[in-house]
Amino acid sequence: MRDMKNIIRLEEVSFSYYNIMPALSDINLSITEGELLAVIGSNGSGKSTLLQIMSALIYPQRGSLYFRGEQVTEKKLEDKTYQKMFRTSVGYIFQNSEVQLFCPTVFDELLFGPLQLGFNKNEAAARVTEIMDIMNIASLRDRPTHMLSGGEKKRVAIGSVLAMNPDVLLLDEPASGLDPKTVSFLTDLIFSLSESGKTIVIATHDLELVDHLQPRVAVLSEEHRIVRTGRVAEILKDEELLVKVNLIHKHKHRHGKRVHSHLHSHFWFHDHKGHGREDT
Repeated sequence: MRDMKNIIRLEEVSFSYYNIMPALSDINLSITEGELLAVIGSNGSGKSTLLQIMSALIYPQRGSLYFRGEQVTEKKLEDKTYQKMFRTSVGYIFQNSEVQLFCPTVFDELLFGPLQLGFNKNEAAARVTEIMDIMNIASLRDRPTHMLSGGEKKRVAIGSVLAMNPDVLLLDEPASGLDPKTVSFLTDLIFSLSESGKTIVIATHDLELVDHLQPRVAVLSEEHRIVRTGRVAEILKDEELLVKVNLIHKHKHRHGKRVHSHLHSHFWFHDHKGHGREDT
């Protein structure tokens, strides 16, 4: 049975850019080991900032981040042993894959992380070969990363993080700008990683993706606060909440001289019964 202790916890976390642009306000959130969580909210609600704080790329101006019960601070990450432990345990995939890719070839890109962890080159190469097969990018092995399509760059970016085998994966808008085939591959990959025991946090405003994945959901408001947490079914059926946080909106259209107004969203519900996944 999986240990359900908290792996990440945020207490009263607040952050603003340049001390004038609020991004997060009094965030309290606990994530259990092995959990699949989606943080949803409109653009500008603070989703990316929240994931960057979880990965200690930036630090709270108020409040605290805890990893496996221990507070994560800038000073603590100056310790090389702790830094290695944390950076190998928590993997972050940026929304813009190009930010992540800097090596000459796809193979080099995936090899970089394991080599930094101290693997010898043969061990690292074996791991990279395995990950390239999983990500279906073996044919891109010697391709320069700047010559890849958007979907290929996303696969390589995820592969470069998976090559380090982190316990936690943080994905910022993972389906943004991808073609349907790549989104389908990504969805199946997230299912597989979740079932293997990885802790996965996704920041997104894509309600269709959330409906497919059926994670626990945390809703960020435009005031940069978590206003609700719960299961997908209860969150996505709460039209008043979704309108309030600007994830669905009223849409007007004309029939002759008559104008109608109704709620509008770019997702539909799927029947998940009989597919081996249940809300608990």
